[in-house]
Amino acid sequence: MKQSNLFNSTPQQPLAEQMRPKNLTDLVGQKHLLSKVENLLRLKRLPSLLLYGPPGCGKSSLALILAQYKTQNSNSHFVRISAPEAGLPQMRKLLAGADVLVLDELHRFSKAQQDFFLPILESGEITLIATTTENPSFSVTRQLLSRLHILNLTPLKHNELMELALNACKTLNIELEVEILQALTSFSGGDARTLLNLLEYIVALPKDELKADKLKELLPELLQVRHDKDGDSHYDLASALIKSIRGSDPDAALYYLACLLEGGEDPRFICRRLILSASEDVGLADPNALPLAVSCQQAVEFVGMPEGFIPLAETVVYLALAPKSNSTYLAYRKVAAYIKENGVKPVPLHLRNPVTKLMKNMGYGKGYLYPHNYQDAYVDQQYLPDDVKDISFYTPKNQGQELRLSSNLKNRKK
Repeated sequence: MKQSNLFNSTPQQPLAEQMRPKNLTDLVGQKHLLSKVENLLRLKRLPSLLLYGPPGCGKSSLALILAQYKTQNSNSHFVRISAPEAGLPQMRKLLAGADVLVLDELHRFSKAQQDFFLPILESGEITLIATTTENPSFSVTRQLLSRLHILNLTPLKHNELMELALNACKTLNIELEVEILQALTSFSGGDARTLLNLLEYIVALPKDELKADKLKELLPELLQVRHDKDGDSHYDLASALIKSIRGSDPDAALYYLACLLEGGEDPRFICRRLILSASEDVGLADPNALPLAVSCQQAVEFVGMPEGFIPLAETVVYLALAPKSNSTYLAYRKVAAYIKENGVKPVPLHLRNPVTKLMKNMGYGKGYLYPHNYQDAYVDQQYLPDDVKDISFYTPKNQGQELRLSSNLKNRKK
């Protein structure tokens, strides 16, 4: 496919395609990248690129602009392929004679398919300009990443979407109330394509129905919360939820919980994260947090969705409000690091169980003191191996109930 066809829009095309920018001047948003892109264009040879960002932020448009610039002053041409539609045999045919490949959705290619590009990029046979909505660290092989320059695109801001909406109204030769355009930009979630699709939809509605306060009722179901539970936002939102709980912000924690649930996230995944948070972040500062998180998982399994949001919301707020201590998490990591470096040391003989007569003769269990035979069920004796006995792994924190629990240990040691 030659580049001349890609930029010839017609009234029959979707509005999003008609509004596709033809050059960097027309590109809306991504101001943070313009100087970097201009520097790339000054190079004698355009390097292979990976454009990473959410849907509707302009990845494909920027890729096409770069490809057109690369080939416009020569007899070369570029081809554009979508990864889900092309197998390697078809791609080999399409690449014949091409100098630049614009590849959409690179993350949809398997590791073996991505390896196809390694020799042709290494030799400079072709320049690859790829796009992806998923984090390249997880979706693109390390070998291919080392041959690509990454440009990170961001969702369009509200004012940028408004600029795009006003330009689209000029293209359609229509006038809409500012309040309606403001509403559409809010609904589109930083996605230019969603905005233009919504705009194209409402212009076909009777004018007397177009009221800003009634707009959401008129829009189609494409107005769902954006969240790809198999994509990048799955991890971003889950990370934000846990960090908000850790930071004791119930409002933010509830917000990210709702983002996950309204976006169709599996509630069992959320329950697993909450159980881990209850142990790692709340810990002994409130030992009730873990049983509550486990009970939440059982309640969600029993009640199901959509009502399962009720125990989930209760648990999220409880964990956010609870005192925090990661002492047990840190203690385990410290022990694991010691064992990794020094190996497992022999268990003291008096702690070993003398199962056989031979073991007993070897001293297994000899000298072991049974704590329940002593006052307060405590007796001072060595439990750690000899090489480890003077190391302290657990450091209690003065948070919530851990202060009381750890004080028992301190009193006993005195």
